[in-house]
Amino acid sequence: ICNGFQILLEVGLLPGAMLRNSSLHFICKDVSVKVENAATAFTGACQSGQVLKIPIAHADGNYYTDPVTLAAMQANAQIVLRYCTSEGKVTPEANPNGSLDNIAGIINAEGNVLGMMPHPERSAESVLGNEDGKLIFLSMLESLKGNKKQLKMVGA
Repeated sequence: ICNGFQILLEVGLLPGAMLRNSSLHFICKDVSVKVENAATAFTGACQSGQVLKIPIAHADGNYYTDPVTLAAMQANAQIVLRYCTSEGKVTPEANPNGSLDNIAGIINAEGNVLGMMPHPERSAESVLGNEDGKLIFLSMLESLKGNKKQLKMVGA
């Protein structure tokens, strides 16, 4: 999430890089993101095409990768979330930071690493005024429950 996504890119666990926002300003606001791939451990509680309202807070959230990598990611369904209008239309105007292809979140080719700029933890409780982000965490919990035979304690 956010800076964690940047780190995942820097260490090569996810493809691409983060650039300064196209506005050259820090952005802190609620945005709409469209679930492009609901068949992941991170989005399984969502519907494909579902629009989530999740806040962003960053100065360096402009995702970039080369055209060959982008094409491979698209073919592999690695683009999980895209910035969109509240109606789900992916438009340049809905892109808050200039991110390539309106990308807000991606997974690695194996599907076990997610990076996303929006902050679902800031929209996961009714007291915060929005629970859309909770779906990301519920997805992960359900995925872990379904894979508990594969889970192993590190160092045990």
